[in-house]
Amino acid sequence: MQIATTINEVRANVKAWKKEGLSVGFVPTMGYLHEGHGSLISRARAENDKVVVSIFVNPMQFGPGEDLESYPRDLDKDSAYCESLGADLIFHPEPEEMYTDGFCSYVDMSVLTEELCGLSRPVHFRGVCTVVNKLFNIVQPDRAYFGQKDAQQLAIIKRMVQDLNMDLEIIGCPIVREEDGLAKSSRNTYLSAEERQAALVLSKAVKLGQELVAAGETNAKKIVSEMSALIEKEPLARIDYVKAVDGLTMQQIESVKEPMLVALAVYIGKTRLIDNFMIS
Repeated sequence: MQIATTINEVRANVKAWKKEGLSVGFVPTMGYLHEGHGSLISRARAENDKVVVSIFVNPMQFGPGEDLESYPRDLDKDSAYCESLGADLIFHPEPEEMYTDGFCSYVDMSVLTEELCGLSRPVHFRGVCTVVNKLFNIVQPDRAYFGQKDAQQLAIIKRMVQDLNMDLEIIGCPIVREEDGLAKSSRNTYLSAEERQAALVLSKAVKLGQELVAAGETNAKKIVSEMSALIEKEPLARIDYVKAVDGLTMQQIESVKEPMLVALAVYIGKTRLIDNFMIS
C-alpha cells in the first residue's frame, strides 16, 4: 500500500490503473478510522480492482469555534487499518496541497443544505461539496462510498453528482454501531465515561422512532415529539434538532411517506453527535 501526499502522485497511480482497465473505488474520510469507515473500505475492496482512501481533515467544512484543531488524528493507526483491509493507496494531503494560495472556487448547493445540519453549521456543506468535488476530480473513481450515518451528506453528494453530470456511482452503506447501539463516530473519543453512557439516548430515540413507524404511526410530528421527549429526559443531552424530512429533498414533512429520513443531532456535553433512520 502506498501513501501519497500530492495530487500528482494520486493521478499517476490512477492513470496507470485506468490504462490497465482496472476499476477504482474511493472512500473519502477525515481519518481516525473506526469500523464504520472499515465497512466502507471493505465494500470498496469487494466491488473494485483498486481502492483509494483519502485521509484529510478538511478545514473548509469547519465553522468558527468548531473542533478543527482538536479533531482526532492518527495516521499510523489509520494506515495500518487501511492496509489490513486491502486498500491500495492512501491520499493524505496537507491543506496547502488542496487549497493553493488565492483559492476562490467553491461548490455551493441550495435546498438540501438548508435544513438539519445546514442550519446549525452554515458553512459546513459548502466545504463538503467543494472538497468532495475536488477529490472526485483527483481520484476519478468509478464508485465512491459514504456512510448512512451522515444521511444528509449522502443525499447532498448524490444530488451533486446528478446535477453536475459526474461519471461515477455513489454508494451508501449502513450505519455501524457499538454493541450497545451508539453509532460509530470519531467524535465519540471526546466523551467522558459519563457522557458515553448518556450518548446512548440517541440510539434509544432512533429505536423508539422505528418502533412507532412499525406500529403504524403516520404522524411524523408525533414521532419527532416522542423522540425529543425521550432525549430531553437525559440531563447531559441538549437537542440541536430532531426532524422528519423527505429523504431526497431534506425538507420537513408532516406525514410518514417513503423515502423519509428521521434525523437528530444532539449535544452530549460539548460533543455534537448525530444519528438517524430511513424509511424507504
